[in-house]
Amino acid sequence: MLRPENPEQLAALLCEAACEHRTIRLGGNFSKDRLGGPPAPADVTISTSSLNRLLQYEPRDLTVSVEAGMPFSELTAILAANRQMLPLDPPWSKQSTVGGVLAANLSGPRRRLYGTARDMVIGMTFATLEGKLINSGGMVVKNVAGLDMAKLMIGSFGTLAAIATVNFKVFPMPVASRTFVMEFATANEAFSERDRILSGVLQPSAIDIVNWPRGFRLLVRAGGNTAVLDRYTSELPQARIEDDAAWEPICEFPRRFLVANPDAKIVAMSMPLSKMRDVADKLDVPFIARAGSGIIYAHYLKDAPETPLAGDFATMTKVKEMFDPERLLNRGRLHGRI
Repeated sequence: MLRPENPEQLAALLCEAACEHRTIRLGGNFSKDRLGGPPAPADVTISTSSLNRLLQYEPRDLTVSVEAGMPFSELTAILAANRQMLPLDPPWSKQSTVGGVLAANLSGPRRRLYGTARDMVIGMTFATLEGKLINSGGMVVKNVAGLDMAKLMIGSFGTLAAIATVNFKVFPMPVASRTFVMEFATANEAFSERDRILSGVLQPSAIDIVNWPRGFRLLVRAGGNTAVLDRYTSELPQARIEDDAAWEPICEFPRRFLVANPDAKIVAMSMPLSKMRDVADKLDVPFIARAGSGIIYAHYLKDAPETPLAGDFATMTKVKEMFDPERLLNRGRLHGRI
């Protein structure tokens, strides 16, 4: 396994392998090989795990720049020391590099309020098979120039180029946070309560519905001062209040499910909020519903339906041909279709 120690070495290794027409397995800690289709065997393996430096951090500007191989948990700790956060809440958070989280486009419960990685990345440098380092964006939160190139890398599972450095906008932690949990016998009851909450004046940062281990649980997370949180308490009288640690099993369920079940597969389904109730009611497998974002993650032990590719497949294929015409990078990822 090759571990370049800076972006220039990363670009050079990619170019060397491409010039020799060698297939490449690209990753950080390779913790998410079960997502997006298994990688095919390759001639060369390149890991970005040694690109792990903090490059620039401006707490007052709410911006941070890191190399892609930095462990995501380390970035979280750096920000927390200044009561700031990158609220992606990804599964595999302890195993992932920053680049791995972006390449898999992972996000968690708080995407409803804060968005996904595409909303938090303000700049990026990535290395191409031609040996070039491409800079996209910058360190200014309102910067928009070149962001589309960076967005191509997010969710690409390393099939286009190698993420080398990333600039994020970060967020201040709320003064306080509170989690509310409710249990229901049916999906219909859980989603009816979801509708009641979302139609009110209080808008939570996260609202998930899960159907395991039994029944249906609705979890709501709210942040703010004491008065705001007390208002949530009065608006949700049937809920029990739990520590925010209640979200850890939700965020890490996908990883644990795949570890426990070697043949399992997770299918992400995107839909309008109004359709989620009917879809969830028909599922007979464990699921996590990002009930305020329109995403359901269904966890299949076997016989999973084909995972649809988001967006225009023809356009995605053309982008792949532009970056990797010989299809050398991460063959098999994105379910072997790109």
